Amino acid sequence: MILKKFIGWNRNAAAWLERRFPEVFGAPSYKAELERRIADDIARLKPSAILEVGGIDRPLLQRGLGFRYIGLDIEERPNCYTVYDRFIVQSIEQPVNVDADMLVSITLMEHVPDNRAAARSMFSALRPGGAMHHYMPSKWHPYSIALRLVGPVMQKWLIPYLRPSAVGVTGYPAFFDHCSPSDMAKVFREQGFEKINVMPFFRASDYFAFFLPAYVSVALFENLCAALNWRIFSSGFVISATRPAD
Repeated sequence: MILKKFIGWNRNAAAWLERRFPEVFGAPSYKAELERRIADDIARLKPSAILEVGGIDRPLLQRGLGFRYIGLDIEERPNCYTVYDRFIVQSIEQPVNVDADMLVSITLMEHVPDNRAAARSMFSALRPGGAMHHYMPSKWHPYSIALRLVGPVMQKWLIPYLRPSAVGVTGYPAFFDHCSPSDMAKVFREQGFEKINVMPFFRASDYFAFFLPAYVSVALFENLCAALNWRIFSSGFVISATRPAD
């Protein structure tokens, strides 16, 4: 198929540019930063229970590591009941009957229609002194804007062509409610969280690798935003917060 060959050529060319010029086209690992923060707090808090929200059957952690591992998602799959010690089917926007020492998520909150309600529920689910760590895409990155313009129906049709490795993993409706570094920090602060720490990331040009001119243009824009610390245009951010101990 001509379209697949064209996209394949563009993706190969983008991959060559990333290998040849990693300082321009390479992407620092937000997942590594998220995992580092989680590991540090596991060592510090020695949690008895950790709640992962939106992990479905692809959890960040493993069960059997000295804490009760609880998963929560709006849908379920058979493996959900084997990769967690307990699995809950509901929206994080609703109160959760859990007492956790830590709460984690990755690429979840852009899919939540009401993140104020989600933050309120997270605050209640954490024990005093508990910590939470999230990674979410930022709403004003070119990819996030394009995602909202395209919509979930067209997105699911395009994914097999543009990003075949993401089939079955992405394609869910995305609302990006308060999903910017400053807005999400404000939402968490309003719900009573403290020690809010945000680290923005600026490179997600791989989403445009299906068309080399777009890939190069977005990568150059990302580098400019990183140099000027224009956090509003970050591709995403890791954010951590703590429920007060009192």
